[in-house]
Amino acid sequence: MSDIPFRKILVANRGEIAIRVMRTCREMGIATVAVYSDPDRHAQHVRYADEAVHVGPAASAESYLVMDRIIEAARRTGADAIHPGYGFLSENARFAERCDAEGITFIGPPAGAIRAMGDKTAARALMEKAGVPMAPGTTGAIEDEDEARRTAEEIGYPVLLKAAAGGGGKGMRVVTGPDELSGSLRSAQGEAKSAFGDARVFVEKFIQHPRHIEFQILADRHGNYVHLFERECSVQRRHQKVIEEAPSSILDPDLRARMGRAAIDAARSVGYFNAGTVEFLVDASGSFYFMEMNTRLQVEHPVTELITGVDLVAEQIRVAAGHPLRFAQDDLSISGHAIECRIYAEDPWNNFLPDPGLLVHHRPPSGPGVRLDAGVTEGDEVPIFYDPMISKLSVWAEDRQRSIDRMTRALDEYTITGVRTTIPFCRFAINHETFRSGRYSTQFVPQHFTAEAMDAANGGTSEDEVLAASIAATLVRSRRSGTTNGTARQAKAAGDGAPSPWLRRREY
Repeated sequence: MSDIPFRKILVANRGEIAIRVMRTCREMGIATVAVYSDPDRHAQHVRYADEAVHVGPAASAESYLVMDRIIEAARRTGADAIHPGYGFLSENARFAERCDAEGITFIGPPAGAIRAMGDKTAARALMEKAGVPMAPGTTGAIEDEDEARRTAEEIGYPVLLKAAAGGGGKGMRVVTGPDELSGSLRSAQGEAKSAFGDARVFVEKFIQHPRHIEFQILADRHGNYVHLFERECSVQRRHQKVIEEAPSSILDPDLRARMGRAAIDAARSVGYFNAGTVEFLVDASGSFYFMEMNTRLQVEHPVTELITGVDLVAEQIRVAAGHPLRFAQDDLSISGHAIECRIYAEDPWNNFLPDPGLLVHHRPPSGPGVRLDAGVTEGDEVPIFYDPMISKLSVWAEDRQRSIDRMTRALDEYTITGVRTTIPFCRFAINHETFRSGRYSTQFVPQHFTAEAMDAANGGTSEDEVLAASIAATLVRSRRSGTTNGTARQAKAAGDGAPSPWLRRREY
């Protein structure tokens, strides 16, 4: 695009999100730079980019999280801008400031907005001032156990203890009665300190059996704000989302409009621009409460793209380049229904523990209305060092029931061997009568999921049968290729005799 001033963008991330960003850059005629750690030398995002820079060893604290190395990679390659993806440095206000100081455009919100929304207590104070609905509780962090106890008695049990600096379920405890408070408070503070270096926690009313609904917003530097409707994220394990859909089955036009306005009010209160997501809990009565704002692109953004036709990464790049939004709120509408299943190398028979390893087979589904965002392919390793996501499988159809049926078909087509995955869980979840009815909550997994129920829903396929099939596939592959797993990986990385992708780009 001739009106975009960026010639080259460095993507400060890895895996599927790095490839996702690079694809839009390629469509826009913008060159890309990948960064990689030691185990990611032959990763898909590295092979896809135009240039690649090594930034350190396996540990993310020594590679992907080292600001100096990322900035130096941008300098060395002449990158005009950095897209952080999600995770790693994407919500690091100091990194956004470093980019500005170096004259490199940060493709994300201003540092002040990241900082304001990154502290949950500061965010609650801002939302209170902006008139955004919140669950009853403390605005700031509690001083001691006595304050926590007084607050819990005032708002009524159950209450939720939450880390002020946290997210992802860390430093979070549900307290159902006064006898649990002391131990839960110590536990939440200890986990918060360990995870975030900040032991502060606050107290809010625990909303029982809520729906987790988030609104995608876009804003430019010229004061224009829109929301791109909602995503339902209530199917979770360990407070982590697994299945998302858009739109939600419980929002009518009035509630959607009110929540959308609240999301924009939240973003406007911190002078936000670029893409962001405002997350809410919705109770059984239809009342909604601000939970947090994610100041970045979300993992589940594909479902929003599928129902709106908007390329969110392209809009991020345009906004970062100083352009106004190309549409107003009235220009946006919902078309059809989309569902995303996150496919992880995790063992659903063993509390979803990570199961990294070699992808002996990776045969993704295709066909009408099917989208796959993957960071690895057949012959690649799912490394132990990072999030074990293999791919995000998304589908679109004319309505919710057809979308569920299409996802069922896509999951049935999806073949992965070598590691255990969440495919059996996803198949179980989307075909469960509670999910199909649309009357589910964040308690779906604890209420309905067991390994036995999953096996029964999947035609009796057990953990042992999956493991046996994986071992058999490994043996067949090794015999056909005449290689060990290690040499098979090397052959895959080299292109299996095909022209090397390394020939078309530079490596540093």
